[in-house]
Amino acid sequence: MEIAISAILTVVGLVMLCFGGNWLVSGGVAIARKFRISNLVIGMTIVAYGTSTPELAASVAAAGEHSAIILGNIIGSNIANVGMVIGIAAIIVPLAVSKSILKKEIPIMLGVSVLLILISIDGEISQYDGILLLAGLTVFGYYTFKDAMKQRAENKEKIEQGANNVYLKSAGLIGIGVVLLYVGAILTVDNAVILAKEFGLSEKIIGLTVIAIGTSLPELITSVIAIRKGHADIGVGNIIGSNIYNILMIMGVGAALGGVMVGADVYVDYAIMIIFSLSLLIALKTGFIGRVMGICLTVGYVAYLAVTLFK
Repeated sequence: MEIAISAILTVVGLVMLCFGGNWLVSGGVAIARKFRISNLVIGMTIVAYGTSTPELAASVAAAGEHSAIILGNIIGSNIANVGMVIGIAAIIVPLAVSKSILKKEIPIMLGVSVLLILISIDGEISQYDGILLLAGLTVFGYYTFKDAMKQRAENKEKIEQGANNVYLKSAGLIGIGVVLLYVGAILTVDNAVILAKEFGLSEKIIGLTVIAIGTSLPELITSVIAIRKGHADIGVGNIIGSNIYNILMIMGVGAALGGVMVGADVYVDYAIMIIFSLSLLIALKTGFIGRVMGICLTVGYVAYLAVTLFK
């Protein structure tokens, strides 16, 4: 009976994370568009930040005693974002990829991934490492802010009238989203830990699978909706931005709160994360991610899940 209740509460928590992330994104995008910021920058900033908030909420809830969940959640989410989210989205509609993403954002994503591996070599991502990652987040935030302000300056159109009503509605959505994320994160982490112990699974495995997939659902939902509406830049920018924020922000906060221990077995997952990230560079020649690539990513992710759960 206890297992059934924990499973139900875990699902409830994940659903709350999805709705919370979605409403947070909706509110943020509505405000951002009033300032005439491009879809790509919206995807890289407001949407990426919003859809990464479930990972942040889950990681803060797991900080300290359950730090293995934080590391598993971040690695698993970054793998799921490419394998599951981009894979499924590309199967539905081939994704056009702008040169800006290929030349700037994907190398940044790979760079912060390598940084995560380097600070893990001593077997711990310390509080000092967490501060380093947060400093990197500040630099990246400044870079994207300058880009957004440059675009706004280049756009001569005025901000639409009646913006106050939009701001109030958007602020309400953001507030509700934050509350749902907070409660959903606590339910998800606490009950996932109970399930892990009942089934003899490590907290890292739970983080890599159940929680990673659950907290990546907002990215999947947001990206698929954006792509189907013809806003591929939001969908792809969302994933690249989310993977960067997952490392700099989520791991930065999680480590700064109490440090995260790193086991030797995690380097296999690190390698897979890098391989999935590198696969996006295939679009460098063609300028898009087609259905064949989407199928390969999705099948590769399912295979990774199977091996992770049954090894």
